[in-house]
Amino acid sequence: MSLIRLHDVSVRFDNTPILREAFFRLEPGDRVGLIGKNGSGKTTLLKLVLDQVAPDTGTVSIEPGTRVGYFSQFSELNGDSTITEVLDGLFGEIKAVEAELAAIDAAIADDPAAGELDGLIGRQAALFVDMERLDGWDYPRRIDSVLTTLGFDDAHRHCAIDALSGGWRNRAALAKILLEGPDVLLLDEPTNFLDVAGVEWLENWFRGFQGAAVIVSHDRTFLDAVVTRIIEVENFHLHEYPGNFGEYVVQKQFRLKTLEQQFVHESELLAFEAEGIADRREAAKTASRGLGNQLAKIKKSRTPRPVDQIVTEIYGGLHVKDVLCRVEGLGKSYGEKVLFDDLSFEIRKGNRIAVLGANGSGKSTLLRVLTGEEGPDAGAVAWAKGPGFVSYNRMLEDLDDGDTVSHAVNALPDSLAFSATKKSVNRFLAMFQFSEADLKQKIGNLSGGQKARVAMAQCLLSGASVLLLDEPTNHLDLSSTQVMERALLHFPGAVVVVSHDRFFTEKIATRLLVFGAAGAAPGEVGQRAA
Repeated sequence: MSLIRLHDVSVRFDNTPILREAFFRLEPGDRVGLIGKNGSGKTTLLKLVLDQVAPDTGTVSIEPGTRVGYFSQFSELNGDSTITEVLDGLFGEIKAVEAELAAIDAAIADDPAAGELDGLIGRQAALFVDMERLDGWDYPRRIDSVLTTLGFDDAHRHCAIDALSGGWRNRAALAKILLEGPDVLLLDEPTNFLDVAGVEWLENWFRGFQGAAVIVSHDRTFLDAVVTRIIEVENFHLHEYPGNFGEYVVQKQFRLKTLEQQFVHESELLAFEAEGIADRREAAKTASRGLGNQLAKIKKSRTPRPVDQIVTEIYGGLHVKDVLCRVEGLGKSYGEKVLFDDLSFEIRKGNRIAVLGANGSGKSTLLRVLTGEEGPDAGAVAWAKGPGFVSYNRMLEDLDDGDTVSHAVNALPDSLAFSATKKSVNRFLAMFQFSEADLKQKIGNLSGGQKARVAMAQCLLSGASVLLLDEPTNHLDLSSTQVMERALLHFPGAVVVVSHDRFFTEKIATRLLVFGAAGAAPGEVGQRAA
């Protein structure tokens, strides 16, 4: 019995194809990782299931009685209620049973007649069975466990949802859907805004979840731990790979090699056919040569150029000092809450510093103090003269919806677009999935993931000596994340990154700055090999 079925589904938006001839089945217990480039149609597929988008052709069906829960990375949770009140309201049936049990206890305490007592005891026994069925004895503990793990302190639990930031609303929405326990979970980037402890808790939660799930995620370690198969949205079609993300990588390589061999074979047959046409029809010689040239271009375009060579061409002219920043005795508190105190370290050429720690420990605050967006309570930050730093999150916030992608990426004052060759810049942007048509797009027309890709390209081409990145993988698709990783590894300056993405930090970090509980001084953990 399939819980969800897509049969021969096609979707277009404004005459642009999104999905073609899509077939998909979700079985009980399935854990499907849905991956693909930004804008490829992943969220559209979820919206088809939710009946928020109608297919142009084909059918979408859900098994009657199936409860579907949806978490979006852009939370729609709002209102004057607190998250504690919202979660408490999920257990209305349990509360009704509790109220009746309390009434029965009161009635028994009044020493009723024997016949009435028997009825009360019988009803009480039935209600006990209901409480066991509903798992209702410890629901306050379940609420507290979810909120604690997702980082909710007392202030966040008791303020109106409308007063929460976007990130905290996302966490609140995730807490709600996890406690609802639907038959099918549709999760769109569930690990965004979670720290490592929160992500690991979510992985453990999935081990006890009895339903099925479709998970859109860029977090490779999370996908490895949770999913049982991968569906990749590519070229408007759904391609299925059994197993977790690691098995997908192996299978995808094999599939690409097979396609390449098929292409070579087919192109040779087409070339042979073109020669035959030329022999039989002298008038078709020009067309045949055109076809041959076209085939040659296609083969050339399919031959991958080494990523590392493209990156090193971009950064060849960027000269960086040895010591880029000194942090001395830095301290920062909010009221009585001490985030860090007497923090000292240097940012040097070649450093890849990953800042790790639980939510609320001060990681993002440290980056804002380094950029000057917030002042320290004690100590000082001294930047070396020169190109200085660039903040990815500031770039993302400052994108102008009326600007074009090309102008946004190339028009920064010290952009490498002015020092590197146009050819190398174009290669870099193409590798980062920007086509010529993409570069002409207005930023306001882009998806959240596409905007993140623009901001990351701005940072990587900015000409700055230090890149400050706060959760840079949150909205990037896997291909863009992989390109970013290669660029960061070859970047001649320094990188300071806050990230919960364990796969990402293990790849790039050479130094770890680990924050403990709030009020504990951050400590540097070892020197890691590049």
